[in-house]
Amino acid sequence: MNLPKQSVARTIKSTINLEILNTLLLKCQNYSQFNQILSQMITTAYIKDTYAASKLLKFSTLSSFIHIDYSCWIFNCVQNPNGFIYNTMMRACLNKNCAKGAVFFYRMMLLNNEGADNYTYPILVQAMGSRGYVFEGRQVHNHVVKVGFEVDVYVKNTLISMYVGCGRVRDARKVFDGSGVRDLVSWNSMLAGYVMMGDVNEAKVMYDSMPERNVIASNSMIVLLGRCGRLSEARRLFDEVGAKDLVSWTALISCYEQSGMYEEALTMFAEMNCCGIGMDEVVLVSVLSACTHLSIVKTGEMIHRLSLRIGIDSYVNLQNALIHMYSTCGNILAAENLFKVSCQLDQISWNSMISGYLKCGKSDKARELFDSMTEKDIVTWSAMISGYAQLGLFAETLTLFQMMLHQEVRPDEVTFVSVISACTHLAALSQGKWVHAYIRKNGFKINALLGTTLVDMYMKCGCVKNAQEVFLGMEEKGVSSWNALILGLAMNGVVEKSLETFSVMKKCGVEPNEITFVSVLSACRHMGLVEEGRSHFESMIQKHGIAPNIKHYGCMVDLLGRAGLLKEAEELIESMPMVPEVATWGALLGACKKHGDNEMGERIGRKLIELQPDHDGFHVLLSNIYASKGNWHDVGEIRGMMTQNSVVKTPGCSAIEATGVVHEFLAGDRAHPRIHEIEEMLTEMSKRLKVMGYSPDTNEVSYDVDEEDKETALFRHSEKLAIAFGLIAISPPESIRIVKNLRICTDCHEAAKLVSMAFNREIIIRDRHRFHHFKDGSCSCKEYW
Repeated sequence: MNLPKQSVARTIKSTINLEILNTLLLKCQNYSQFNQILSQMITTAYIKDTYAASKLLKFSTLSSFIHIDYSCWIFNCVQNPNGFIYNTMMRACLNKNCAKGAVFFYRMMLLNNEGADNYTYPILVQAMGSRGYVFEGRQVHNHVVKVGFEVDVYVKNTLISMYVGCGRVRDARKVFDGSGVRDLVSWNSMLAGYVMMGDVNEAKVMYDSMPERNVIASNSMIVLLGRCGRLSEARRLFDEVGAKDLVSWTALISCYEQSGMYEEALTMFAEMNCCGIGMDEVVLVSVLSACTHLSIVKTGEMIHRLSLRIGIDSYVNLQNALIHMYSTCGNILAAENLFKVSCQLDQISWNSMISGYLKCGKSDKARELFDSMTEKDIVTWSAMISGYAQLGLFAETLTLFQMMLHQEVRPDEVTFVSVISACTHLAALSQGKWVHAYIRKNGFKINALLGTTLVDMYMKCGCVKNAQEVFLGMEEKGVSSWNALILGLAMNGVVEKSLETFSVMKKCGVEPNEITFVSVLSACRHMGLVEEGRSHFESMIQKHGIAPNIKHYGCMVDLLGRAGLLKEAEELIESMPMVPEVATWGALLGACKKHGDNEMGERIGRKLIELQPDHDGFHVLLSNIYASKGNWHDVGEIRGMMTQNSVVKTPGCSAIEATGVVHEFLAGDRAHPRIHEIEEMLTEMSKRLKVMGYSPDTNEVSYDVDEEDKETALFRHSEKLAIAFGLIAISPPESIRIVKNLRICTDCHEAAKLVSMAFNREIIIRDRHRFHHFKDGSCSCKEYW
């Protein structure tokens, strides 16, 4: 209840005494009232009364509406401050996190020959510990010893806590061991130090040595054991604790959740609920995390209702967990409603909502929210950048990364991985190299994940040497790193080196996994190494105990099919223990066309069109098989089926990077700003190639096009347009690097070989299946593709 000004004014006219002062301070609720009380104290000279001054000063330091500077001014008005007053000011500095202020008043105390007591040093020690001032803390410790307070258990405990808080557990242990008298606080503080360090062995020794153990000590041990992955020990200790409290249950549930044992966490929560233990936001956040990982929305909704019932639903951490749970599990509307009605939002709330929108594919809403944020941290930027990359918005990923750097936000590993992945998909080599240089220049550590992503980028841009250099420079190499190198070498036609790398990997003690064998079998199929492929396939099963999955069988079918062993490939498909993928049959269909087995090709082609009537590639392959036999009636039928089912042939698209910009070309494209220069270069290419004996392979063009138009159409394939652009836009000796969305056709393959010789340029084309390095009239695939 506020004290009326008139009442205060009348009161302070009378002579003030201790009783009146106590009454006034009890009723004082704002700065104005306090100022009147202080004025009366000064006017009546009652401020000279040390005891009365100490009461006034204590009130000021504990009041939220009085600044500490004002308390310091009051302190200066006190003529003979005693130890209690000095302690009061030091405690005020401690509460305001001003360690230097506490030291200042301690020095004044010594200068005025005012003796410190057993309250003084704990305040000082806590002030040093709160700021991590180890050196100053040691000085205070020396003073404690010097004045003889080292035997006081309260002082000892604060010293132990200070050293523990500063990470000096050994120093804390010296104080602990040197203490003649220890209480439960001493033991718990020392145990907390070992828990903080993660030293299980010392913590267990300390715990077992305790003369008596309270629930706080047991809870600390449960947390430590769980954090170190010793869940069975944590559960055993939990079961041994007699009087379990909320913290005990929360500790074990959190241990299960953080160890990925989500079902166990939910089971423990159900038991806790049955025992009638009260809930708080900490345990509910852990439970919601478990629900999120298990995608159990119904249980999450139950937790949400529980939080509403017990009245903690407005806690920001709980709201963030709910937003994350709903958005991750696909209920973006529920997450959005929570976000809109909440009045307690923080940075995590905004970041969670952005991540939720991106996970649900709502990139526009995520960007709208992102742009409306006044403050963006690294998590915000990383969420947007990685979200864009995962949604295939690679150009937007790179643009956002440039904006991030412009805002002088330091990227992290997640950001780099997403940006490099975007460069990989866009074949934006120069931008990828720039990012790599930025990583080195700014001293970022290239760990296993980041290094693997760089290896993958360089390999998929045809830069084998750069990829190998990154791999060799990596301190940490996981199995994924080896897989990226093995597969990359195979894709780039360096098959012998790829298989040699696999041997080195095993010698280094790295156990191959399923993906490793996909990479190894891919290497074999790229060079037709049938016997070696069979050997690796068998060793995967017999030696390494890995059951082949659909991808391994697909590699073997492709390997056998490319080698002309069509019957064996079909038998392998029929013997597969799982239903074959359409792509597996598609690989055999392509092999039938390559080796001219039209009978098998027709049969498989018809089957594939039935299985997947909207797949353009199968229609085109079967149509080409019929066309090669001159069976135009069936070709017309297939084309009619495509029209009837609205199947449109995917247009060839080739991308090429020049001066940091990615250019895309479609077959027959005339939209490029430099199209006139490109057409002039196409004419020059045609002249030089004809002199070298080039003859267009018109079998690659639709049957219903005139022969002359076929040649024109062939020379406007997307990869030829990209090659022509590369010749005018990229100066030698830099390689011309092109990425195509489809398999390169026979004619473009032959033309690229001759162009590389005619213009003395290296041309690297990555199609849907592999790399082709064209140089001096030859290709790295050695005509096996």
